[in-house]
Amino acid sequence: MSAVTPPTSVSTSPTAGSVWRGGRGMLVIALLVLVTAVVPVLLSSPGTGDRPLDPTDSSLQGGKALAQLLRRHGVSVERVESVSAMAASAGPDSQLLIGDTVALSADDARAIAASGADRLIAGRQTHLDILAKGVLTSKDVRSRSREPRCALPGATRAGSAFIGGVSFVAPGGATGCYPAAGRPTLVRHTVDGATVTVIGDSAFMTNMRLAEDGNAALALNLTGAKPRLIWLTAPEEPTTTGVTGTGEGKTLGELIPDAVPWAMLQLAVAVAVVAVWRGRRLGPVVAERLPVVVRASETVEGRGRLYRARRARDRAAQALRAAAIDRMAPRLGLPPTASPEEIVAAVAVRTGREAPEVRAALYGPVPADDSALVALAGQLDTLERQVRDS
Repeated sequence: MSAVTPPTSVSTSPTAGSVWRGGRGMLVIALLVLVTAVVPVLLSSPGTGDRPLDPTDSSLQGGKALAQLLRRHGVSVERVESVSAMAASAGPDSQLLIGDTVALSADDARAIAASGADRLIAGRQTHLDILAKGVLTSKDVRSRSREPRCALPGATRAGSAFIGGVSFVAPGGATGCYPAAGRPTLVRHTVDGATVTVIGDSAFMTNMRLAEDGNAALALNLTGAKPRLIWLTAPEEPTTTGVTGTGEGKTLGELIPDAVPWAMLQLAVAVAVVAVWRGRRLGPVVAERLPVVVRASETVEGRGRLYRARRARDRAAQALRAAAIDRMAPRLGLPPTASPEEIVAAVAVRTGREAPEVRAALYGPVPADDSALVALAGQLDTLERQVRDS
């Protein structure tokens, strides 16, 4: 008698190739989403959406933190977007703050100088000769933490600060602080009775730098010198004639933010990728390779033998009754949540049997032996056939 050759086992564990083939689609989608998200950022101009050195802006480059500190110390902060509004608000109890985020014309600079108010010029300005007469720019220097090395009380109390940007040549009688290569990066002097302070870099006043070194103390000492601070910021709708110009009416398309077209493009790309991913058809469904093919009848017989070996007549009876009820309930028009009383009543009406008999078959006690279990199976089969044929 020849020996029976056992069936060759087939491994169903995933391989490196199957993992790659299954995951490369998702990888491509992830790369496309990443590219569509990064490209607009790279192509957009720096600071888009932010308002640098603006007292209402909470971004890293904004000045909201400084404005809040000033208000806590009793200084009134007035935000203006035009030189005319600044000049109208200027007075003996006010100081003007002009940052390098606003582009001033020569007429703007003259209007600010003619107001006679104290002014603080932070950063590079093209008309410094008008705004701070006598102060000359020297050269560009790196912004870093520097010591004051001067007698200006506000600087000495603050200590080191993050300053640089531009160094200056101070006129006679002026006070220079935070030197870089022998030239001050902060100069204060008096012009026509007004105190003028010029700083080479405004970064120390931003939300990002305010908590470093003595930046907060220096910013408070410089900007809080008067009870009112009139803060000039770039207008939200830039004009072609500077901060004093007036803009014409804009169309609906011009009012749409610049980021909206990019967002729509990203959405269109994402929809196209999902459509291709979900709509692709590369061939017939691949059947899973099973190590052994087992007929359904053998599975049922095997489970029955297990029940019999363990004498699990309770489990077998429960399985027979549950299967019979699941098959009869739809034919009786009952939902899956129907109660036992509803099921018993419906089966009794459909088959013409007495309700106690139906209840004993569907919800009765566990069969005492195998013969009783076989009899129960016959009763359930009869009930199910009568419900089906009625």
